[in-house]
Amino acid sequence: MNIRFTEDKKIAILELDNIEIKETQDAIDLLGNCYFVGASKIVIKKENLIPDFFELKTGIAGEILQKFSTYQMQLAIVGDYSEINSKSLNDFIFESNKAGKITFVSSMEEALEN
Repeated sequence: MNIRFTEDKKIAILELDNIEIKETQDAIDLLGNCYFVGASKIVIKKENLIPDFFELKTGIAGEILQKFSTYQMQLAIVGDYSEINSKSLNDFIFESNKAGKITFVSSMEEALEN
C-alpha cells in the first residue's frame, strides 16, 4: 500500500488507483498502519474498494465500516456517486454522510476538509 500522510500526520491518503481493499483484513491492515502513525482519518478512492463493497447485500461494506467505527477512525471515500441507481445504497450513503464519521465525497478537497 502506498500511503501518504498530511504534514501533521492526522490524515492518511491511500494513493493508488487500483483495488487495495478486497476483504475485511485489508481494511484492518490499513487501519493498523495508519493508527500506528497517529492518523485519525483515512482517505481512499472509490476505486480502491472491491465492487462488491457497493452491493450492500454482500455485507462487505458493513464488515469493513464496522472496523472503522470500532477503532474510531474517520473514513472518506472519494468518488462519483451520481450514477447510483440503488435506493438502499443511496440511503446508506446519505445516512453515513449525515453521521460524519464515514463520508462518501466527490473530491479530494472535500475529503480533506471534513
